Amino acid sequence: MDIWALPDLRRRILFTIGILVVFRFVTHVPLPGVDLAKLQEYFAGSPLFGMLDLFTGGAMEKFSVAALGVYPYITASIIMQLLVPVIPRLQAISQEGELGQQRINRITHIATIPLAALQSYAMIALLRSQGVTQDIVPLTMVNIVVTMIAGTMFLVWLGELITERGIGNGISIIIFAGIVTDIPGIVGRGIIAAVGGNPGGLITYVVLSLAMIVLIVIFVEAHRRIPVQYARSSFRGGRMYRQSGSTYVPLRVNTAGMIPLIFAIALMQLPATVATYFMNPSGQDPNFWNTVFNLFQSNTVLYQILYFALVIGFTLFYTMVIFEQMNLPQTLQQQGGFVPGVRPGKTTADYLNGIIRRITFGGALFLAIVAILPFITQRITGVDLLIQSTAMLIAVGVALDTMKQLEAQLTMRRYEGFLK
Repeated sequence: MDIWALPDLRRRILFTIGILVVFRFVTHVPLPGVDLAKLQEYFAGSPLFGMLDLFTGGAMEKFSVAALGVYPYITASIIMQLLVPVIPRLQAISQEGELGQQRINRITHIATIPLAALQSYAMIALLRSQGVTQDIVPLTMVNIVVTMIAGTMFLVWLGELITERGIGNGISIIIFAGIVTDIPGIVGRGIIAAVGGNPGGLITYVVLSLAMIVLIVIFVEAHRRIPVQYARSSFRGGRMYRQSGSTYVPLRVNTAGMIPLIFAIALMQLPATVATYFMNPSGQDPNFWNTVFNLFQSNTVLYQILYFALVIGFTLFYTMVIFEQMNLPQTLQQQGGFVPGVRPGKTTADYLNGIIRRITFGGALFLAIVAILPFITQRITGVDLLIQSTAMLIAVGVALDTMKQLEAQLTMRRYEGFLK
C-alpha cells in the first residue's frame, strides 16, 4: 500500500496507533472502592449505561480512570455550539479566524472540567445507591473525582495529539477505538445467543449489520453538485482575453457527519445523570427522580422519540453552522465564480441556503431513522441489536472520514489512491 511508502504519512499512522495503545492501557487502570462483579451485573441490566460503556471501550464497566471517556468534552462542545450564535461576544471571537477558534477551544476545555466533576460524582452516587460501591469517605471521594477529571482531560489531550500529528479527528478516533475493541464481545454474545436456541437472532444481526453498513456508506457519500463557472482574464499581445471555465461545488447530504449522533447521545444522558443525585437507593420506595431515571433508559419510548428529534435538530443546526462558517457565496464572488442563472451576492446565498436546507433535511431524517432502527427491530424481533447498530453507525462514519483524509494525503503527493 502506498501509505507505507511515504515516511511522513507512515509516521502519522504509527503515531495514531501508538496513542490508541496508550488509550487502551488507561482504560484498564481501576479506581478503588467498587465491587467489579456487582458493577458488571448492574451494567448488564442497564441499557443506557451499557451503551455508554461501549463508547468508552469498557472503561466505565471497569470503573477505570477513563470511565467518563470524552463525553464531558463533547457535552461542553454542544454547549459552546449552542451559545456561540446567540452570545455576541462569543460570535465575535469565533469570527477572528484561527486565533478565535483557539480561544473557543480553550473555553470549551475549561467548561469540560466542571462537567466532568458533575458526571463523575453522579456516577459514584448512582453506583453507591445501587450498592455497587463501598462506603467512600469524603477525602477518597474527592480523590476519585479529581482522578476521573484528569482521565477525561488526558483522553481529550490524546485526541488532540491525533488530530495534530496523526490521522483523522482525534476525539472521533478515540470513540471509534472504544467501539471497535468491544466487537469481539458482540460477536461472542451473538454466537452464544445462537447456540442458546436463538439462531434467528444471529442471522438477523448479520443481515441487518451488512445492510446498515451499505446504507451508511451511501448516505455519507451522497452529495449534490452545484454547477459553477469562473470568468478568467488574461493578457496576450497587449490585449485582454476573457476565458470561462466550469466546475461544480459538491454539497454533501450529510455535511455534519456523525457529530449530531454523538451530540444527541451525550445530551440524552444528562437527565438520567441529574436524576442520580436525588433518586432513592434500590430497596426504598421510588420517588420522582427514580421515575425520571427510568424514563431516560434507552429502551423507553420517550427516550427513543427524543433521540429521533435530537438527531434531526442537531443535524440541521450543526450543518447550518458549518455552512455559515464556510461563507461559500462570498468565496465564489471573490474568486470570480458564479452559479449559472443566479445573480452573485445575496441571491446566490439564498439559492445555496435553500438547497442545503432541503438536502440536509432529507439527510437528517435518514440519519434519525437509521439511529432508531435498532429500537424498532428490537421491539419486533425481540433481538437486542441496539448497542451494536448504534456503534456501527458511528464507527463506519469515522472510518470513512479517516479513509478520506488518508486519500487526501495521497492525492497531495500525486499518488493514484489508497492501493496501487
